[in-house]
Amino acid sequence: MLFTEPSFLFLFLPVVLALYYLAPRSLRNLVLLVGSLYFYAVGEQFFVLVMVASILFNYGMGLALDRPRSVRARRLLLIAGIAVNLDGLAVFKYADFIVINLNKGLALVSGPTLAVPDLHLPVGISFFTFHALSYLIDIYRREVRAMRGLASFSLYITLFPQLIAGPIIRYKLIADQFEGRRETLSAFSEGLRRFVLGFGKKMLIANTVARVTDQIFAAPTGSLTSSVAWLAVVCYAIQIYFDFSGYSDMAIGIGRMFGFVFPENFNYPYAAASITEFWRRWHMTLSGWFRDYLYVPLGGNRAGAARTYRNLLVVFFLCGLWHG
Repeated sequence: MLFTEPSFLFLFLPVVLALYYLAPRSLRNLVLLVGSLYFYAVGEQFFVLVMVASILFNYGMGLALDRPRSVRARRLLLIAGIAVNLDGLAVFKYADFIVINLNKGLALVSGPTLAVPDLHLPVGISFFTFHALSYLIDIYRREVRAMRGLASFSLYITLFPQLIAGPIIRYKLIADQFEGRRETLSAFSEGLRRFVLGFGKKMLIANTVARVTDQIFAAPTGSLTSSVAWLAVVCYAIQIYFDFSGYSDMAIGIGRMFGFVFPENFNYPYAAASITEFWRRWHMTLSGWFRDYLYVPLGGNRAGAARTYRNLLVVFFLCGLWHG
């Protein structure tokens, strides 16, 4: 279910909002959880069980990491938690990619061809996997305590506004909001305004220039003039920004309607004066995630030029894999 579909705009969102505000405060998280699971199951059906398995595993792992243990035992638990989460992501997202490229290599030496698994890729698996990883790492670093309530943790993983296209929400930035948030009329109106802004970005700008982009990209390369090719490049730059930032605005707006404050995801990236600045302004929740959970733990830029370049290469290689 997409934010721009009539079934979401005129049925799902109004119904969930009505049930949420009619419910007692103690049951509002439960209303959101049921609505979020339904939101995901509408499109993914059976594969909602993949998300449920992730929830149960990471909930138990978080409780285990939160208990007093030796440093070595906690480190081993964290490594196991990271490995299981990344293995699940690798199987669904990269199994076909790996086998296809192995077949290309085997073809060069006249080797046998492997069967491509052709696995279905559950929508949003990258996002909820990164959410789970941030949860485990934040607990390991003693920056937060593990959630005792399974329903609250499940809501963190499934919360429908940010489930499909982000922003990536680190647990420590939102932990207090599951029980301590307050809904106000001004926050709701602010969220509604932000949602409409994002909806306009997506439908009026991104979808409009996409028609031009798709037509030019579909044309035979030899038939393109340089000016037409540049038009496609510019249109695609406009399309991808207003599409992605539009979805982020809609997610932030919906979250605000329910009392949540999500982090910003874009900060006028095309106004950046350098590639470095562009990276800091584009999909900021992803770049921040890689910085704090990968680049800095690897040593960042604190151990000389050679290790800095190595760390940058690792981060951007994995960032490229994450994008597919």
